[in-house]
Amino acid sequence: MSAAPILIADDQPDVLQALRLMLKAEGFATVTVSDPAEAIEAVRSKTFAVALLDLNYTRDTTSGQEGLDLIGKLRGLDSDLPLVVMTAWGTIDLAVQAIRAGAGDFVEKPWDNHRLLSVLRNQIALGEARRKANRLQAENDILKADERGDSGEFIADSPVMRAVMSMVDRVAPSDANVLITGENGTGKSDLAELIHQRSRRREAAFIKVNMGGISEHIFESEMFGHVRGAFTDAKADRIGRFELADSGTLFMDEIGNIPLSQQAKLLRVLEDGEFERVGSSRTVAVDVRMVSATNADLDALIGEARFRQDLLFRLNTVEIRLPPLREREGDILLLANRFLRSHAERYRRPGLTLSAQAQSTLRRYAWPGNVRELNHVLERAVLMAASNEIDAADLQLRGVGTRAESAGTSAIDGMTLDAAEEVLIRQALTRSGNNLSHAADALGLSRAALYRRLEKYGIEAS
Repeated sequence: MSAAPILIADDQPDVLQALRLMLKAEGFATVTVSDPAEAIEAVRSKTFAVALLDLNYTRDTTSGQEGLDLIGKLRGLDSDLPLVVMTAWGTIDLAVQAIRAGAGDFVEKPWDNHRLLSVLRNQIALGEARRKANRLQAENDILKADERGDSGEFIADSPVMRAVMSMVDRVAPSDANVLITGENGTGKSDLAELIHQRSRRREAAFIKVNMGGISEHIFESEMFGHVRGAFTDAKADRIGRFELADSGTLFMDEIGNIPLSQQAKLLRVLEDGEFERVGSSRTVAVDVRMVSATNADLDALIGEARFRQDLLFRLNTVEIRLPPLREREGDILLLANRFLRSHAERYRRPGLTLSAQAQSTLRRYAWPGNVRELNHVLERAVLMAASNEIDAADLQLRGVGTRAESAGTSAIDGMTLDAAEEVLIRQALTRSGNNLSHAADALGLSRAALYRRLEKYGIEAS
């Protein structure tokens, strides 16, 4: 049985009282109103399981036009709300008009209790199924849009990663908000999903959103949803990310890119668990666990008045630093072999192995692009290897040196111009927190020129 109440609209107080008492005896909560304006206001401000509507009010007592108009207005406010109409002047023609207008069923006064309860229960079930289908469709749309990386066991065998996993084991079962920090490509998204899978919310949704990919003018619609007609392109109701993540986990990546003008709205949801869809005054309550991630220096952003300190306090109840791959020497070959197996299966090249020289090269390389770069290198090697043994040349890692060398300017000694340019671009992206405009400025390039080089070197910008 739905926890949402039933809305009853009728201009006769004795009818409202009789229906309220009958439904209360069956375990239903109700909200009663006496005219169409009150019904509209109620639906604007609250979610109902079903609305039971009289077709005739004060304007006239026979045509049903007021009720038909009300059906259209309620359908515009909440397209998923089941509507059942009733009238003492019921005719087949009026019933057909009501159903064409958007009603799900029709009962006549005086009503039969058994039939009325059956109709309401059926409509409630249909409404819940419709909302569930819409929610699943929205989740599927998001999953299709996500660029999902390699899936599999989370590898954490190195000492620094064992410390990270110890913290995950302590934090994951709680509902504490978690902030994951670390360089680009270190696997922050995978760690966030691991936290969800080890939490009490693992059976509920894990919703990801890249804050760097949401422009300011669509931020509220993406995060909180909108109702049909809220703006020019709002052709239908849309469920936002917070609503999709209700009872589950919402992972916000690249939180340093949240527009300052929107941070107060986000803070309100974190503090109160409430928001309104764009174009609606109805307050929606959600229970969401927040996991967020960034490669930016949030303290520096706070100092520049680009990030709210009170928002940071809400997001980082617990902070987990995910170390770069160069600090995870014990994990490099484990990760490489996992990526090798995955890509060999994908491209139908069974039996591929890494030569001793290739393994040594992988361990020595500094991995400025971290785990993401390692994955890309192994995919390319699987495609390019001429035999079943991948050698160092197949990896195409230019300027391989020790990690100590890679930290200084000597990292580009002996490199080709292209190789040095790639290193400098990666460094600029890291220093700018993956902000393409800032990285382009630092390199003395236009944004379009930087994009061309990212494509040339296969560098992902997120």
